[in-house]
Amino acid sequence: MSSAGIILPPILPGATLGVLGGGQLGRMFTLAARVLGYRVLVLDPDPDSPAGSVADIHLRADYTDKQALARMGAECAAVTTEWENVPASTLEALATHCPVRPSAAAVAVARDRIREKIFVRDLGLATAPFFAIKCEDDLAAAVAGLRLPALLKTATLGYDGKGQLPVDSLEHARAAFAQLGERPCVLEEKVKLAQELSVVLARGADGETAVYPVGENVHRNGILHTTRVPGCIAPGVAELAIGMAQRVAAELDYVGVLAVEFFFTTDGELLINEMAPRPHNSGHYTLDASATSQFEQQVRALCGLPLGSTRLLSPVTMLNLLGDVWGDSQPDWQQVFAHPEAKLHLYGKREARPGRKMGHINLLSENADASFVLANELFATLNTR
Repeated sequence: MSSAGIILPPILPGATLGVLGGGQLGRMFTLAARVLGYRVLVLDPDPDSPAGSVADIHLRADYTDKQALARMGAECAAVTTEWENVPASTLEALATHCPVRPSAAAVAVARDRIREKIFVRDLGLATAPFFAIKCEDDLAAAVAGLRLPALLKTATLGYDGKGQLPVDSLEHARAAFAQLGERPCVLEEKVKLAQELSVVLARGADGETAVYPVGENVHRNGILHTTRVPGCIAPGVAELAIGMAQRVAAELDYVGVLAVEFFFTTDGELLINEMAPRPHNSGHYTLDASATSQFEQQVRALCGLPLGSTRLLSPVTMLNLLGDVWGDSQPDWQQVFAHPEAKLHLYGKREARPGRKMGHINLLSENADASFVLANELFATLNTR
């Protein structure tokens, strides 16, 4: 049943599904959809789009191209997005032709840190202390109202550590605001972290939810490095995180796969950091270690099908592979294949650059600790050339 109360028939294999964005998330969605028997149309301006190269149709056009959107709306039974920064007008235009999941309204909250944090706070859920910064005049009160150090983060288009700068005085705050182009920002207190966690869930149009086990994340230079499942998480914390994520999804009337990232502080507080209205890097372990991957789940939610099982099949650690590992040549993949339970996923990107996500490895093991040790040993081997 849709949020409007209208029962929609499920979209069955053979139909064409649309994806806005052609990166690695769109690629993995496309592969999952094609395995299930769907055709996939990808809209992305990049001729070397990783998703476009495996789709049935790749429209090489801008996200605001009216002709391309008209074709997408006419040919697709439903549309999703792999990227939250697609213009809201694009989602709204497509929604006049077919179901768009998640909705433009839900994406609008998740793509803007100011709206997102106010939304979470208004639900009575905890975030790190923050102030919205819309002009330089907002900085003095924000700095006075927070315990420094803090982070100044752009409200939009910031990810993987981009678009944020440390602040330890009003002078530094003004310089950081200027460096970020005087765009709307959030000034957020830098909390003392014990752990970083994430909840990936799927929610159907009927309100049914399916939640994956909570992942324990390690970041390096603002980019996810590893996700371990099951994580070494204090009793009750995982259940609290799941409950908070479900509350967010319900209040957004969300349909699709949603990731909610958390800070667990040294003071024992669980804080919502941010959300992603799509499959998430910390959910890539589900490709090999779960009964249903997050990408198959995205297909199911988009098509109005029953959600799949999120049962964990094996303890696992997901290891991100950035362009730094490539250097001037291909990594020594034999080091990966030497481990029989190491599962390599490469994203089909032509150029390896420092900080660019090129692939990941899922390391399965008899327990999560063993998989985590193996992930770090393998990373050290690949990174020493």
